[in-house]
Amino acid sequence: MSNRSSILATARQLAIGAGSVPSLDVVARAAGVSKGGLTHHFPSRAALLDGIAAQAIEGMDRALAAAEEGRVVETWLRLSLSREEAELYRALLVSFSDAGATAAVLQRAAEASRRWEAMLAAETGDPVAASAIRLLGDGLVMNVLTGDTLPSLESLLGWVQRGAADR
Repeated sequence: MSNRSSILATARQLAIGAGSVPSLDVVARAAGVSKGGLTHHFPSRAALLDGIAAQAIEGMDRALAAAEEGRVVETWLRLSLSREEAELYRALLVSFSDAGATAAVLQRAAEASRRWEAMLAAETGDPVAASAIRLLGDGLVMNVLTGDTLPSLESLLGWVQRGAADR
């Protein structure tokens, strides 16, 4: 694993544990690199936030692209129910409000949402259903964070399939 990848993995785990992305000093110590080594890859906390967000988005892209045909909706909903993914998003959101989200990170997230929705639309054949499913996933992430009772993945997939039968 490269130093950059190691730093991002460490920052991700620290963010999940702390609920926000820690300082560069904390990340450098935990990653076992000098602050200069960290700032070589991430010259600012905003750059580190961007790197963590990019890594999370790339991970979701890979997961959805790797989903077996006919399983993109299932993969989206399963990942939306993931505690680790929800905690990472919470940490990023808290950090954005602390440091001010960069336009680049927000643009990256918007582009990713459009990509994911297009993948859902390709599977469902219905752009409105795809939008509803993407938003359902976003709501599930919020419910994971708040500890609300969640439906099972199986019940969610049944609901999606019943909706598909009605189209």
